[in-house]
Amino acid sequence: MASAVQRQDKAFAGVMKGSAIFIVALVASIGIFLLWSAIPSLRENTVNFFTYDGVWQTDEAGEMKFGIPNLFWTTMVVSLVALLFALPVAMGISLALSFYFPKKLAKPLTYMVELLAAVPSIVYGIWGAGILGPTLGPLFQWISDNIGPYIPFLRSEPGDPPLGTARTVLTGAIVLAIMILPIITATAREVYSQTPKGHIEAALGLGATRWEVMKLAVLPFGRSGLISGAMLGLGRALGETMALFMVIAGGVFEGSLFDAGTTFATLIAQSAAEFKGPLSTGAYIAAGLVLFVLTFIVNSIARVAIARKAK
Repeated sequence: MASAVQRQDKAFAGVMKGSAIFIVALVASIGIFLLWSAIPSLRENTVNFFTYDGVWQTDEAGEMKFGIPNLFWTTMVVSLVALLFALPVAMGISLALSFYFPKKLAKPLTYMVELLAAVPSIVYGIWGAGILGPTLGPLFQWISDNIGPYIPFLRSEPGDPPLGTARTVLTGAIVLAIMILPIITATAREVYSQTPKGHIEAALGLGATRWEVMKLAVLPFGRSGLISGAMLGLGRALGETMALFMVIAGGVFEGSLFDAGTTFATLIAQSAAEFKGPLSTGAYIAAGLVLFVLTFIVNSIARVAIARKAK
């Protein structure tokens, strides 16, 4: 007969397997629901969902027209620019907290960085729209006037949001970078701090400087942590709603970081009043389905990158 310990082990293993199966089933059910709700609207769509770049018309009493190209590019640009800003800062903070600052200072600073993740996104939105945007406005105007003529994606055109308020894609990316900073920092710091002491001591014994130790021992060991943190941050950025809704002026993104723009999430938020019937609602659910798949792909790429690094 099985002992009590064996029965407890089997029970624990069963609970863990059941939890894993439940999570997979839950994610699959969400995807199935989104697809099932979007199909009727996609059938009624009179234009190509993947190529139509005009104004959305989702009134069930009229002709339905909706497509995602501009939403896709706006979402990707603001998220990737945010990641570009946040990644080097997060790497520097995580290295400093792990190896440069004394423990008495590193511990409270770690709490402060992680506390940023607890700030509600609407607070970031208020701060970005009311303080950060107007503060950066003169700098954006100078960049547009002096650098914009040579670099098109840093040029403000007539019809773009006023740079005095700076409700632009670039402002949204900066706010988003601050929001995802704690996620990347925490993940990278956790991995960096696990670098084998033997590797570090061997490098120091060979006469390596502190930077050379970071370059040769710590950074290669923690690369998987930095990648996974970056992908987690990117996943958060792709789905952010309220902060970007308040910071970026709604409109069509035309390739400049000083343009207005609408992401998948902000479109759904600002169009909630149009959810009057299954077809009109299904059009926005179709956009949500694309965002769901996009996030799934990003996480899958992260898993593949980490697995290849482990090998």
